[in-house]
Amino acid sequence: MAPLLLATALLVSTCGLVYELLAGSLASYLLGDSILQFSTLIGAYLSAMGLGAWMSGHLERAAARRFVEAMLLASLVGGLSAPLLFLAFAHLPNAFRPVLYATIALTGTLVGLEIPLLLRVLKERYAFKELVARVLTFDYVGALLGSLAFPMLLLPRLGMARTGIALGLLNAACALASTFVLAPAIPRVRPLRIQAFGVIAALLGALLFADRLTLLAEDGLYADEIVFARQTPYQRIVLTRGRGSFQLFLNGNLQFSSADEYRYHEALVHPAMSLAPGAKRVLVLGGGDGLAVRELLKYPGLEEIVLVDLDAEMVRIARENPLLLKANKDSLRSPKVKVVNEDAYVWVQRDHGKFDVAIVDFPDPNNFALGKLYTTRFYKMLRRSLAPDAPVAVQSTSPLMARRSFWCVVRTLEDAGFAARPYHAFVPSFGEWGFVLARAQAFEVPTKLQVQDLSWLTEESLPTLFSLGKDMGPLPVEVNRLNNQALVQYYEAEWRRWN
Repeated sequence: MAPLLLATALLVSTCGLVYELLAGSLASYLLGDSILQFSTLIGAYLSAMGLGAWMSGHLERAAARRFVEAMLLASLVGGLSAPLLFLAFAHLPNAFRPVLYATIALTGTLVGLEIPLLLRVLKERYAFKELVARVLTFDYVGALLGSLAFPMLLLPRLGMARTGIALGLLNAACALASTFVLAPAIPRVRPLRIQAFGVIAALLGALLFADRLTLLAEDGLYADEIVFARQTPYQRIVLTRGRGSFQLFLNGNLQFSSADEYRYHEALVHPAMSLAPGAKRVLVLGGGDGLAVRELLKYPGLEEIVLVDLDAEMVRIARENPLLLKANKDSLRSPKVKVVNEDAYVWVQRDHGKFDVAIVDFPDPNNFALGKLYTTRFYKMLRRSLAPDAPVAVQSTSPLMARRSFWCVVRTLEDAGFAARPYHAFVPSFGEWGFVLARAQAFEVPTKLQVQDLSWLTEESLPTLFSLGKDMGPLPVEVNRLNNQALVQYYEAEWRRWN
């Protein structure tokens, strides 16, 4: 019996950690600022565990029964936490934070109850020193298993909602098994088993309807009908479709609308290409949707386009989804295109030969993992991958809505040794949007286009992109470095005003 209960300690710890990671990931996805969300939620969770441990001292009798009851309640609350929080955010946005912290506090309290109660159940079978050593060993190993399984196995395969429910089911099944292992210590055990079967039935029902629950929640987050949704190891990919257009969202953030994305991608690609009329090799960082590559394929002289995007699933969807295929014109299947699925920050540190142009199309720097791709360190590494006169175009958020963020990107490129020319374009889905064109040496703004079959950009309008109004002009800002991530802080503060 004792070895089975020790295995229960491992499982309790694994499930508890996954519940905690789920809450942190979901809060980061919905609220942004991942460091703030994880820091506050981990602190709240550990404090709640301390409260649970303290409360266990006031449960003087029936330790075995209370242990099973705590497991059952933790499996129900933790297992249903993800769909509950999604629904709260979509339909009760003002109540989301109270629901989030109430959920994490209740889950942490229940998990904090379990280990002290288990120690009391096992105290007759081991000496105190051996008992504490064994239980805590299994507890810590369980935490390790949870921390590895969540990002590498559970989240990419099951998604957030199914991960929580599946772990809740495992937790409840363990509680049911414990009623048999601990039967001699639990008078009137049958009602407890009925409760366990009830929790398992509820979680099985939630598992069967997990996709519907997620869609019900996401329907409240998006204005248009959801036609595709998938969780990858790195992000939640959602496609919505309205009248005459479709939209791509990553982690709830709009990436483009098919109604006007051509404005964004023409502004991103063609000013840089106009400075490199003889370009043969082009590097695209980000842009796994294939839309920037579509624009580059309008240049027949290009021999190779290397696309570096972290998320292989995003690239696969862009190659297979009918909506994206129509938009990107099957650009990612061109024999000229080489796709590399790797972290761009790591990839640029190695020698891949020199590129004649670089197009940097990362998502906005709304967390520190993305912020590192806008630092002086990254831009200096990128310079080493470029031919001496190679131009770089960087998407740089809105110079109107996030003015300090925009100028932080400009100053960071300059600090990394580039001559930078900021510019902007009006994209109706986003408003005024900003870019930076950079080169190792000073240069004049481009006035000639190398291709003419564009939907929006003309030679007459090209120089006007580089004229910024007074309300988009320079501001004093810090340079974005790895050790300060000033850009992420600017971005969070500025966009918070508009959300």
